[in-house]
Amino acid sequence: NKMNKVILSGRLVADPETKYFSKDNGEESAVSRYTLAVQRIGKKEEHDSADFVRCVCFGARATFCEKYLKKGIKMLVSGYLHTGSFKDKDGKTVYTTDVYVEEQEFAETKKKENETNYVPGDDLPFN
Repeated sequence: NKMNKVILSGRLVADPETKYFSKDNGEESAVSRYTLAVQRIGKKEEHDSADFVRCVCFGARATFCEKYLKKGIKMLVSGYLHTGSFKDKDGKTVYTTDVYVEEQEFAETKKKENETNYVPGDDLPFN
């Protein structure tokens, strides 16, 4: 059995970066990347208590990112881990780990501008 499943809850550390490209068949598609700050289990809002996970979306999911996601938004994301490597300008191998997103949804209801009060239920992973 093969198993590669990642489920995350976290906040975007910056606005997503979206790029458009032409596929082999001539169609235009999109890829969007963002980083989630994911709080570590058992830690409160301490310094160094989060992991920063790079997420990659393709196609319609990437277009959704560009339209609706902004820095600070809390998201629920599921997908799979994708590892790779490339040579940097000095010829050193750089290893990469990304989550390729299959599903993403907002993890909290939209709040009034500048309102940061905790709302019960915001942290529930499923509605």
